[in-house]
Amino acid sequence: MKVGLYAPVGEDTQTPHKQDELYVIVSGSGLFEKEGERHPFTTNDVIFVPAGEHHRFVDFTADFSAWVIFWGVEGGERGAESKVN
Repeated sequence: MKVGLYAPVGEDTQTPHKQDELYVIVSGSGLFEKEGERHPFTTNDVIFVPAGEHHRFVDFTADFSAWVIFWGVEGGERGAESKVN
């Protein structure tokens, strides 16, 4: 597991990650785009992103920051389940 503070300035240019991840919004608000769909977020929200999904924060306030938590195997929990079956 890895934990870090994520606070992009101006634009979020991240690409899909190999592990599942969780964002805990510390401050700010805006829109979260995942696989082409946009949803509003604000302080104290929690957002889950499965491994490999395209996602980014858009139209966020200047004070935006979030804890990001990466965990599990490459491919995420969905990938691990498919290997067992």
